[in-house]
Amino acid sequence: MLRFDPFADVDSLARSMLAGQAAGSLRAPRFMPMDLYKVDDHYVLTADLPGADPGSIDVNVENGVLTLAAQRTSPSDEGVQWLANERQAGSFRRQITLGDSIDPGNIGAHYDNGVLTVTIPLAAHARPHKVSVEHRDRQREISTARKDTG
Repeated sequence: MLRFDPFADVDSLARSMLAGQAAGSLRAPRFMPMDLYKVDDHYVLTADLPGADPGSIDVNVENGVLTLAAQRTSPSDEGVQWLANERQAGSFRRQITLGDSIDPGNIGAHYDNGVLTVTIPLAAHARPHKVSVEHRDRQREISTARKDTG
């Protein structure tokens, strides 16, 4: 199971924004919208990264934390007269704390049409499994017990 603390993401975002303002830079990591859902024996995380440089996308697992990072560059300002400049450029980053039931060695990711999809499988010990129930023939036990007493 994934442990999710919504306040951790908000705190991280606020720290990143404040750090960027303190340095007088717009290079602070930007927010990366995502969806997370479970299907059968794995989780699927999709994150919107339209226009991200595919070579800059990094998915990393360390100490039980999944980190997604990417970069979007903007065109050079040289000779450009901006009429509208609303698309954010710079670093994008998101971190998710993974639970003990995750198999971090088999996490997979692909980037297609501006969406990063990360597949997070459950560890074998965390997957549901059928437990067999042993049973004896009750009639046979009774007849065996009668023979022993007779």
